[in-house]
Amino acid sequence: MERGEGNVVGMLSDAARRVVFAPLDDSWGRGEAVARRLAGAIAMGLIGDGEQLPSEQELALSMNVSTITLRDALSDLRAKGLVETRRGRTGGSFVRASPVALAELSRQRLAEVGVSELRDLGDVHMAVAGTAAQLAAQRASATEIVRLRSLAVKVGELQDEAELHRIDGRFFIEVAAAAQSVRLTKQEIGLQAELAPLSWCLTGDDPARRSRLAADREAVAEAIAGRDSRLARELTEVQLAEDTQVLIAQHIELTRRRQRG
Repeated sequence: MERGEGNVVGMLSDAARRVVFAPLDDSWGRGEAVARRLAGAIAMGLIGDGEQLPSEQELALSMNVSTITLRDALSDLRAKGLVETRRGRTGGSFVRASPVALAELSRQRLAEVGVSELRDLGDVHMAVAGTAAQLAAQRASATEIVRLRSLAVKVGELQDEAELHRIDGRFFIEVAAAAQSVRLTKQEIGLQAELAPLSWCLTGDDPARRSRLAADREAVAEAIAGRDSRLARELTEVQLAEDTQVLIAQHIELTRRRQRG
């Protein structure tokens, strides 16, 4: 049975949001980890610009952290310009997903992670997304193939930087969904939450790199549409390996700039 596009979108959004507000592992029960997860969700567009976050008590309870830890995380997000707190009866914490703040978040996050962590993240993403692409070529419905082609085309058409990277991340989530695997879809959503704050560094304001990104994703969509599982996996793995190398090179350049002062 084919799923309608609207149902797929709704299902993925609900699943992704559940991952965002799910309890943190005990070893991650720190403000930094909470801030990172919420920042990733904002970068992915899972929490929209202007959206009010749950109350501090609700959010702390759902993520299994103390209210003090949560307040530290919100303070960090405010400092990054991603959240603002309003007082009064209609007050609370609200998302501010400005392009400037998101671009700066990407640079900060890229500077923080090490080369080994970037390589490890890329390896895991290749394994998950490559397997998903292979299975999607075997299992995707006609409706899902249309959806993948549409998203790949949008990557090349969008001028808004934030929306471009959200759609690109959504492409990989949709590939996992087309593989008809709940586990792969959940893993891809979790990976995108980590990758979203870094993804801005993949293209910057370079039109050539944007065009290349769009052509790459279209090639994967066409391999899936052609039921070529080997090619779909190979293209996905090659593209993500190249993306990882771009991030590593930019991390090294950022580190050098900071060392030079």
